[in-house]
Amino acid sequence: MMRSPVKHALGAMALLSLFGAALPAVAQTTVEGAWVRASVPSQQATGAFMTITASADSKLVAVESPAAKTVQVHQMTMHNDVMGMAEVKSLALPAGKPVVLDSNGYHVMLMGLVKQVKEGDSVPLTLIVEDAKGQQESIKVDAPVRPLTATDGHDKHQMHDHSHM
Repeated sequence: MMRSPVKHALGAMALLSLFGAALPAVAQTTVEGAWVRASVPSQQATGAFMTITASADSKLVAVESPAAKTVQVHQMTMHNDVMGMAEVKSLALPAGKPVVLDSNGYHVMLMGLVKQVKEGDSVPLTLIVEDAKGQQESIKVDAPVRPLTATDGHDKHQMHDHSHM
């Protein structure tokens, strides 16, 4: 007696779903809008900016790049009208909430640049994200280089009043 192909396929799918249930779910993290600010010839550092969204509560624990000797996550702060910048050991990525890295808050600093970062190039970045269970995920990003004058998207053209049209 032959088994029907449909019953065979259903049996295989049921078996696969059992195996699938035993595998740990890996949090998925997405990176959008990544870019790096261009540098001038003697400049030793520049910033990288992006939006990171994790599917489960996670944290950004490191960023690596062959473009710089040292790569750190920094936070820009204002205290009594004095701007400060300090390294953070990790950056919380709450589940489903986009975390924006821009020049006004958290951002990635590329220090000890190997060579000048020029507009039109791209800089490879590897983000190391760790979930609540301690599992790490590496996300590779090629961040395009924007001009020195680039903003985080908050430029005056976007806020221009078009009501007279």
